[in-house]
Amino acid sequence: MLNRVVLVGRLTKDPELKYTPNGVPVANFVLAVNRNFTNQQGEREADFINCQVWRKPAENVANFLKKGSLAGVDGRIQTRNFEGQDGKRVFMTEVVAESVQFLEPKSQSNNQSGNQGNTQQQKPQNDDNRDPFANDGQPIDISDDDLPF
Repeated sequence: MLNRVVLVGRLTKDPELKYTPNGVPVANFVLAVNRNFTNQQGEREADFINCQVWRKPAENVANFLKKGSLAGVDGRIQTRNFEGQDGKRVFMTEVVAESVQFLEPKSQSNNQSGNQGNTQQQKPQNDDNRDPFANDGQPIDISDDDLPF
């Protein structure tokens, strides 16, 4: 049998990190995934998918993703049920992520949340974080003697 899910969407709120009684980290978050078609009013609708990730990836998600972050999730569908606070049985369907990909640079997700009312000032970036292999359009100054072949 095959149970595989691949999603790309934006987090609807900050991930919630918890630890099991044995100390295993687990993060829960909701991913808003746009549908490929529009409704009768010409608007795009979204599905809101509950996601769960375990262990070290859970801590990474909690540390680096936040509301509005673009993420890719690869995992499986899982259903579970439990007794709610009102004593009624609650059924839940969620994606248990095997991997979560961060699909935008940290600075872009900071800018996006800044547009949502975040009043925290951003620190200026230094050149130490600059990608040395990025193509900035400038010629590279390397002599043939420096090449290993």
